[in-house]
Amino acid sequence: MLIGKKISVGYFLNMIKWDVIAIFCYASLSGALDHFSFLKSITIPLAVSALIGTLLSLLLAFRTAQSYERWWEARIVWGAIVNDSRTLIRQLLHFLPPDDRKSDIVTDFAVRQSVWCFALADNLRRLPYSPHVAEYAIDHAYTDQHLPNQLLTVHAEKLALVANAHALDPIRQTQLDSTLARLTDAMGKCERIKNTVFPRSYSMLLHFLIYVLMTILPFGLDDQNPFVEVVMVTLVPVLLIAIEKTAIVLQDPFENRPTDTPMTTLSINIEKNLMEMAGEPAPERESATIDYYQL
Repeated sequence: MLIGKKISVGYFLNMIKWDVIAIFCYASLSGALDHFSFLKSITIPLAVSALIGTLLSLLLAFRTAQSYERWWEARIVWGAIVNDSRTLIRQLLHFLPPDDRKSDIVTDFAVRQSVWCFALADNLRRLPYSPHVAEYAIDHAYTDQHLPNQLLTVHAEKLALVANAHALDPIRQTQLDSTLARLTDAMGKCERIKNTVFPRSYSMLLHFLIYVLMTILPFGLDDQNPFVEVVMVTLVPVLLIAIEKTAIVLQDPFENRPTDTPMTTLSINIEKNLMEMAGEPAPERESATIDYYQL
């Protein structure tokens, strides 16, 4: 999602342009033939079109609701990532005893957690890791098979060393481990949403029914004006196609589109928050960086 930016009408029309062209061509042809040929004698009761339209509305309502649920779940998961990232650094700040190395330890975790957020966003979008993530991985000799999971593993290893070095009591160790477990759980939820495909057969059924409605609609309209008939035969299916496309876009919140979960924006905000908590300046991320991921 592009924060503070509107999705252009052209972007949406570009998704349905071929359907609109096909529907308009059929509407124009059927409108001409229905008034100036033998097809004028063919009549299909409007109740049939109404029945198919009712069935379509029920199926589209279910499809849209399920798609929005997936989109909203993705946003909730990333909201939890924001909270747990802050919690991890706050726990380290308060659990570790003050000494000369405390600041370095907290900064190390803050940087690694920030990189984890960016790496998870890149991984979900199936994009190459952004330059600063790739540089961090190279500097620390990390493989790129599943960098987010590897970073959480390093988190756990470093926490074990810190707990032994500072003799943390078991309760505080458990709280830190719980925070890491929640981050791992959030990563798994994102991957489940990403890898669970909405049944293709459902989309095919909806598309088929929309075109069936388009096919029979001209023969049920009682109108003497060909222009009005063409407009109606075009408008009704196009509206249904638009609703279906909206659901298709919402059902995949990690596909690098303007309607996606704003993972890059959230990652930048997380980085700023964590570095501020660690007492370090946050790197400047230009707005073009956000546009690179989101468009």
